[in-house]
Amino acid sequence: MFRKIILKQQFEPGILGVFINPFYLTRKALLNNIKKISKEITGKTLDVGCGTKPYERYFNSTEYIGLEVENTINKEEKSVDIFYKGDKIPFSDNEFDSVITSQVLEHVFNPQQFLAEINRVLKSNGKLLLTVPFIWDEHEQPFDYGRYSSFGLKDILEKNGFKIIKHIKSLNNISAVFQLFNAYVYKISVKYNLLRQILTLLIMTPSNILAIIFTLILPKNDDIFLDNVVLAEKVKDV
Repeated sequence: MFRKIILKQQFEPGILGVFINPFYLTRKALLNNIKKISKEITGKTLDVGCGTKPYERYFNSTEYIGLEVENTINKEEKSVDIFYKGDKIPFSDNEFDSVITSQVLEHVFNPQQFLAEINRVLKSNGKLLLTVPFIWDEHEQPFDYGRYSSFGLKDILEKNGFKIIKHIKSLNNISAVFQLFNAYVYKISVKYNLLRQILTLLIMTPSNILAIIFTLILPKNDDIFLDNVVLAEKVKDV
């Protein structure tokens, strides 16, 4: 039960997340922006890099398949339906009505091939929901290969047969600064569990609260944001 509560607060943070989740600000914004697009994800859906499938319940899918790269860590993840080698997606051409891939593209060394494979398994006019960081620390080292501006994403998606329908710059306000501060504190204490818990309560929780307050006062800035949330449509085969 405790593990389920913690897991929920990681990806779907509520009030409790303010106090226990060092990444509350970015995860809350990401969830809210995914929900704005979620109704577009319908039919047979493939979740590439699905992890625990944290957003599955927000989509209107008739069938939902989770795909992950096979390794010793996620091999134990029961949410995964199919494992693959990370190159050719093990499904037929034009098989899916929609695909989602959340916080995965930055870990893909060959993004052109990755997006071409997603294009291949999507039906014509199928929808892709993609989220990927713009400003963020290096993570899951050494498998962290890239950051994407809004212009870079537009270019690489169009080259691989997609048209962007909606692009949301997630956490494009003063909260981005507070979140990066929290990430810094988390990183310097991550090896020491007790210290991290203490710092979360004494430093990161007040930081979350201040961010919420200042976000109500200060303007947004579309040039400084943490994550891209993109809804794209397949317009041609590649």
